[in-house]
Amino acid sequence: MSATPKADNLRAILIVDLGAQYAQLIARRVREAGSYCEIAPASKALAKARSLNLAGIILSGGPASVYAADAPAVPRELLALGVPVLGICYGMQWMARELGARVSRTSRHEYGKTSITVQISEELFEGVGGHTVAWMSHGDQVESLPAGFEIFADSATCPIAAMGDRKRGFFGVQFHPEVTHTVRGRELLDNFLFRVCRMAGDWKPDSIVEREVEKIRELVGPKGEVILGLSGGVDSSVAAMIVQRAIGSRLHCIFVDNGLLRHGERRVVEETFRGQFGMDLAVVDASERFLASLAGVTDPEKKRKLIGRDFVEVFREQAKGYSQAHFLGQGTLYPDVIESVNAHGGNTAVIKSHHNVGGLPDDMDMQLVEPLRELFKDEVRAIGRYLGLDAAIVERQPFPGPGLAVRCLGAITRERLIALREADAIVTSEMEHSGEHKRLWQYFAVLLPVRSVGVKGDARTYEEACAVRLVESSDGMTADWALPSRELLERISSRICNEVRGINRVVLDISSKPPATIEWE
Repeated sequence: MSATPKADNLRAILIVDLGAQYAQLIARRVREAGSYCEIAPASKALAKARSLNLAGIILSGGPASVYAADAPAVPRELLALGVPVLGICYGMQWMARELGARVSRTSRHEYGKTSITVQISEELFEGVGGHTVAWMSHGDQVESLPAGFEIFADSATCPIAAMGDRKRGFFGVQFHPEVTHTVRGRELLDNFLFRVCRMAGDWKPDSIVEREVEKIRELVGPKGEVILGLSGGVDSSVAAMIVQRAIGSRLHCIFVDNGLLRHGERRVVEETFRGQFGMDLAVVDASERFLASLAGVTDPEKKRKLIGRDFVEVFREQAKGYSQAHFLGQGTLYPDVIESVNAHGGNTAVIKSHHNVGGLPDDMDMQLVEPLRELFKDEVRAIGRYLGLDAAIVERQPFPGPGLAVRCLGAITRERLIALREADAIVTSEMEHSGEHKRLWQYFAVLLPVRSVGVKGDARTYEEACAVRLVESSDGMTADWALPSRELLERISSRICNEVRGINRVVLDISSKPPATIEWE
């Protein structure tokens, strides 16, 4: 159902995922430095390396021991490709062992912020000298150096905290430069990218758009047409802009009003994309269809599956009006793929289904066009600004594909959706009016199927509760709950309880991700 255009000549860093919780974070740091990268598990790393215009390799950390029977089987040939290699934690230990050094269990586990001493302020450590703080997390360590290597840094408990072979461009660090707790971590990664690998720093919005436009043109051809589901969120909006740039009027956008939208969503989409950008936009009112499918359904996974099914059916029906519409455009992001399916062949668990990832039927007979599939949210926003999208869309907080269905816990009814929509509009307007939303990733309301006794106008009420969800995050993969000012919470609570029929209690969600997810369902 999908096709892959030929690879381009963009120089790339390969990140080999060895089971680390930080593999995606390494990728974000490389991208933030203006360098293109891709991720592959150990089992696919060599093939991926040979398919890229390879400039360097980063071996991630991982939970295993290099001498354990179940250790990732990393191809030794990666060290013979003639490009620089940076090993991080487990990656360093694997490289050292493969090159003849000894790796063994430490006398004590080293975890957390650690003071390290830089011995050689060159190459990887150019500009980073003396004492600095790094984040350690290891129970094994390199005991001896491979031939040709030098010690670049040490710590009180780790004699070889960093090592390097300057001639081959091979470096290893026992700590994690990708995390913010490593004070000079970004400088180390930049040194590897630009001093060692000689990257050009050309992974920027203009080059990303140009690359994706070329791939779409090659995939779709001179006559193919693309149907794209436009929700009005930043992801589908940016995807639509890129596809339009590639094929012009052969893009046909469909906005599905499924009855699960935020306040004013339909109006904003019509005014922006039909009015401002002149896109071919069809608005389909399918609210009765979706609400009928969801009637009496309380299981969140079943909600998502039903909504995904109905979306596909709507697109199928609409596609019949276009003889060459053999392509389906989607605003799928990298985090969507990671949460929904095992994207890189590792042991990542499926957290929840996304209606536009991995759930399309095999008989759909449409190829996918997903220009954002390998991008993080911050990259998408930057591209949106470059393409001229209004800040109101570019900076808009993420909204789940299933819409309010996964924020309306329990059975979905039209009345409960109205209450949730009104409460959510109050949260949004008060947060944005106060300016406190600028530091947040998301801020929204959740309707709970929990009734409690209250008092309104001296009369007893027995109504539902509303949870307010406010989180800080950089990419949605992890998140911390946020605490706004007391005055703001008072206004939100007072307005919801006084203005929204059916709600008499407001609570604040103070759960981080993990262990919770950002959305409740």
